[in-house]
Amino acid sequence: MFKKFLNLPKLITLSFVLLFIGNVSVLIFAENIFIEFGELFRVNSFTVLIWTVVTFFGALISRYASNYLTGFKFHNKFMMLCAGFTLSVMVFIMSNHIIPFLLSWLVMGVFMSKLIGVDSRWAEAKEASKVAQKFFFTGSTFLIIGVLLIAFKSSQFTIDGITTQISTMPYYITLIASILIILAALVQSAIYPFHRWLLSAMTSPTPASALMHAGFVNGSGILLALFATLLFSSNTLSLLFIIGGLTAIVAQFTKLLQVNVKQKLACSTIAQMGFMIMQCGLGFFNAAIAHLILHGFYKAYLFLSSGEEIKQSAPQKPLVLKIKPLQALVVLIFGVLGALLFVTLTGKGISLDNSIFLTLIVAITVGQATYNIVKEKSLSTLQKIVVPPVLFIAGISVYALFYNGVTLLMADLPMAVAPLKITIIEIVFGVVFLVGFFIMKLGIYKNIHWLYVRLLNVSQPYKNTILKYKNS
Repeated sequence: MFKKFLNLPKLITLSFVLLFIGNVSVLIFAENIFIEFGELFRVNSFTVLIWTVVTFFGALISRYASNYLTGFKFHNKFMMLCAGFTLSVMVFIMSNHIIPFLLSWLVMGVFMSKLIGVDSRWAEAKEASKVAQKFFFTGSTFLIIGVLLIAFKSSQFTIDGITTQISTMPYYITLIASILIILAALVQSAIYPFHRWLLSAMTSPTPASALMHAGFVNGSGILLALFATLLFSSNTLSLLFIIGGLTAIVAQFTKLLQVNVKQKLACSTIAQMGFMIMQCGLGFFNAAIAHLILHGFYKAYLFLSSGEEIKQSAPQKPLVLKIKPLQALVVLIFGVLGALLFVTLTGKGISLDNSIFLTLIVAITVGQATYNIVKEKSLSTLQKIVVPPVLFIAGISVYALFYNGVTLLMADLPMAVAPLKITIIEIVFGVVFLVGFFIMKLGIYKNIHWLYVRLLNVSQPYKNTILKYKNS
């Protein structure tokens, strides 16, 4: 009986559940959360928000793993690594002094690389772990150099202290530091050209993949939000916007070429991280945080249910995109109405700033969802008219509520919401984004052979991490 009580997986799961309940209680009942532990740590509403999300994923994934990994030789090792990773994220988000801040970022990468290669008997898993570890150490090096540069230049060794001194630093210092911190974020979020570590990590157990895609890759959004003042000062937001936008487009293309469900999900994650980086580049760090949290819930569900998608199926002739004029009109009307509702509930897109671009994305998303519904043969005409507005009203309303809540909890962070005036860069890229979307949606890329091959090649994992069936 005593041995059963000390069951490690159950103890870890219970600990996460209790931490989650505690964090939720603080968010609901506490007001004006701000606690400092000297210069080392500080806890505010934003800290507790991220703690709540992290402990929820920790509880969910460890509970799932308790059954999924039953009989697995490295079950206890996996659970300890999962606990170590979750705690390192919690330390990272509460750190104010740069020493625990940088160490916890490095430790996060170590734990995640160990989770990827948790089955040390598997050659491909060990190779994937090594690949990931090289990327994470590289990203950590970028971050350490960038943060130490501005810390020593400002003689401030806390995040809050550095932020207050940004305006007094020479531009070349803030520019170099910004680029290094951006590179660290790009590596962790698997943004092109640092994406292949994520594509190579499919050897990890499904619960580890869920934790990786729901939690680890999202850390860069938090990092960029913490250094928002530095990014504004160095005028590097446009760089973030372009890199994130191009990644979102290319990853959506490569997703269409995958035949493995986990590789599809990996490409989807890269695209979503690109969109998150793009939101940071637009000055909407609050929107980026809301996006990464919602993406975490969505992607955790997809990975934990991915086994249901594995099935044998005969090749089918691809569907040809055809839409009647009336259907096109319905798609256009609902897309515009969805965008208007989005503007009304969130306040984005009211003035001539970068929020217009996000409103355009919403219109495209609603239009695409409407198209999928109006082309569904199993629905009646009445259902095709009723279902789209019900879905987008409910979806956008929930997002607006969540977005406004996150914005409120991020009030202590400087520059969390600071959209810039729209420039020619955003206009040109908006056109490129639309053209890319229609090339993808219409399947034109299939007829551009060099592009098809290029996209297929760029979405391949490292060769030594590909699953092989070797004779013993």
